[in-house]
Amino acid sequence: MQKKIKFTLGFVVVAGALIAGGVWKTRQLAESPLLISQQTIYTLPAGSGRVALEQQLEAQKIIPDSFWFGWLLKAEPDLARFKAGTYRLTPGMTVRQLLQLLASGKEAQFPVRFIEGQHLTEWLKTLRDAPYLRHELKDDQLSTVAAALKLSPEDTEGWFYPDTYLYTAHMSDLSLLEKAHQRMVKEVSNVWDTRAPGLPYKDQNQLLTMASLIEKETAVSEERGIIASVFVNRLRQGMKLQTDPTVIYGLGDRYSGVLSRKDLETPTAYNTYVIAGLPPGPIAIPSIASLQAAAHPLMTSYLYFVANGRGGHTFTTNLASHNRAVQVWRTLEDKRAAEAKATGTPSGSAAGQTQDAQTPPGAQPPVTETGPAAKGQDKNTANEK
Repeated sequence: MQKKIKFTLGFVVVAGALIAGGVWKTRQLAESPLLISQQTIYTLPAGSGRVALEQQLEAQKIIPDSFWFGWLLKAEPDLARFKAGTYRLTPGMTVRQLLQLLASGKEAQFPVRFIEGQHLTEWLKTLRDAPYLRHELKDDQLSTVAAALKLSPEDTEGWFYPDTYLYTAHMSDLSLLEKAHQRMVKEVSNVWDTRAPGLPYKDQNQLLTMASLIEKETAVSEERGIIASVFVNRLRQGMKLQTDPTVIYGLGDRYSGVLSRKDLETPTAYNTYVIAGLPPGPIAIPSIASLQAAAHPLMTSYLYFVANGRGGHTFTTNLASHNRAVQVWRTLEDKRAAEAKATGTPSGSAAGQTQDAQTPPGAQPPVTETGPAAKGQDKNTANEK
């Protein structure tokens, strides 16, 4: 009898020691850091069970091979409620924190930046390069976007709000575009309701179109309201806007990087050297600053402007003053080109390029776009209004 009691007690002690050891081992595993040394994106496929989870984590060298992983999930059931998804793991994270993250369902978010001043086709290329995004658009044509989002053609280019958007894995490109479109529609509506009285815009699309012209003309925030005033003054006086960005947009893939006289004379729906008034729709995606400038232009008498060679513009009210400002700009550009040639370095300007797009004496000088190339604006023109 005593032997039996001793055997039982011995068994209990051994079993207790084994259990205690197992508890200690599972806790040790739970508090041990992951094997990763840098941020890691881990995807848990739908339908994965405990065994599959362990195999995946071990195979990807995220956790060490351990007999106790399954014990941990049984000992702490809350850690076993993991959800399929794509997660961001960071160095120093423990196995317990990993399992808590998987149980929370808080998937990794990825940023994609839509930049003002760009065309929608450029945004679509950005989406093509975005990791983990699900692509529903079959191509990068505006007509495809319009059909997919059920937009009219005039509500496609320009009608998306520039910002940084966050998405999770397997979100669709269309969902991001839909969000950006809804934001811009709301913003344009708000600005339209608070616009200055008497502006020569028939509808919100024309307001947005004007904002896109301003966006492509300057990167200097203080000039936006003045640029807007020039365009508004021209519209009110029945003058053609003659702005190069509209010519470039109308040319599309035919634009070679330098505008010629033939380009300025080539009719397109957007060429404001040919058509009167505003083009039929936006030519780029404007910033909120340009939208506000279009809705609240400064009160000026300016009808012309030309690059001043310092990143901004010289504004004038008459043709004679404008021609003098143009000559100052050309002299400065010629000097820079000569210095660049002497030193064998690029001048960074259009001065050394063929400029056959100049207006004959006595005619109205062309309106051309300005703004640094870093802003993504497509220019290589005479930069004069």
